[in-house]
Amino acid sequence: MSMDLPEKGRPWEELRQEMEAMRSRDLDWRHGRHGAYVWYADDGLEHVLREAYGMFLVENGLGLWAFPSIGRMEREVLAMVQGLLSGDEQTASVFTSGGTESIFVAMFAAREWARATRPDVTTAEIVAAQSAHPAVSKAAHLLGMRVRRVPVAPDHRADPVALEAAVGPETVALYASAPSYSLGLIDPVEAIGAVAERRGLWLHVDACVGGILAPFVRRLGRTVPAFDFAVPGVTSISADLHKSGYAAKPASTINFRTKEHREFARYSMDDWPSGTYSSLTFTGTRPGGAIAAAWAAMQFLGQEGYEHIAGASMRARDAIARGLETIPGVRVFGEPELWAFAFGAEDVDMHQVSGLMGKRGWMCGPTTQPRGIHVMCTPVHEGIAGEYVAAVAECLAELRAGSTGEALAARYN
Repeated sequence: MSMDLPEKGRPWEELRQEMEAMRSRDLDWRHGRHGAYVWYADDGLEHVLREAYGMFLVENGLGLWAFPSIGRMEREVLAMVQGLLSGDEQTASVFTSGGTESIFVAMFAAREWARATRPDVTTAEIVAAQSAHPAVSKAAHLLGMRVRRVPVAPDHRADPVALEAAVGPETVALYASAPSYSLGLIDPVEAIGAVAERRGLWLHVDACVGGILAPFVRRLGRTVPAFDFAVPGVTSISADLHKSGYAAKPASTINFRTKEHREFARYSMDDWPSGTYSSLTFTGTRPGGAIAAAWAAMQFLGQEGYEHIAGASMRARDAIARGLETIPGVRVFGEPELWAFAFGAEDVDMHQVSGLMGKRGWMCGPTTQPRGIHVMCTPVHEGIAGEYVAAVAECLAELRAGSTGEALAARYN
């Protein structure tokens, strides 16, 4: 596609109308038609995010010496996240652009830690379950590391015994999910932490999806297994603010057990004309608006607000999952502890179900292992649970009656 820059500028109202027309075919996330990508609580919080982001739209989070307001908000956001993750005075964190960057920074730190403590390692290796997010493989590819993936246990969670059996002379890190993106299952982090301690390995917990809100699900009296710094052996934790923290994109955190661990994530150099360059993130420029919006979201919601979001999300999960399991042949995979889960039926191609759901206006994320459909519940899904279950039932009935549908390819992009 080739397109010239307009010779003359256009008025905002004209642009606004064209942009509104363009988005008319986008996913209807305000009414819960999404199974991923969007974390929307209500219009009140959305207004706060827009206002806060707009106030600091131009400020650059790279130059905190120039914008001490951004620096203060960043420090306070990270301190609040550390509190949610059972951190202490030694815990140190970094504000990043998203889960992929957080995981990249964690793997970079693990590699540098290994270089400092295990100089015999030539190609640093990470052992992870097959369910681990692709971001760890992407990070390893960029960092010259290697990921050894092992099969999950029968309950679809990481198998600590299999992980330990896969540890070799080049292994420097283990990887656990809390929860896994595809099936919403929290790995047995306590058992994996014990392996990490016994074998002298870095353990990263990918809590990008659950890290911020899971503590509030636990406060509601639901069972959420330990996954954070309360678990011995955990070295780093990634937790997205723009997912279960309900902040504006892009916003995530990477948290280290100690300041010494965080220092392994630092890159510094001074062989250029502007003096010392030192950074704890992959990106250079960072949007000040994202930091401000995250701070505003956490201050606006408070513990009470997050408990409300947790309750609504879990009620939505319960209503949808229980409704689906009343449909003959349908089952939820495993026993998910949080608001994310996946389901399937053995007698029907679930990717064809996804395709038929798409024609009805529902965005469904297919899973491949096992073959099913992924659901990420937010408060807005509570009110449409019945509609979703009915739509799934209609699609299954159509396929079981002999109709064929175009299978929706499983992809995450």
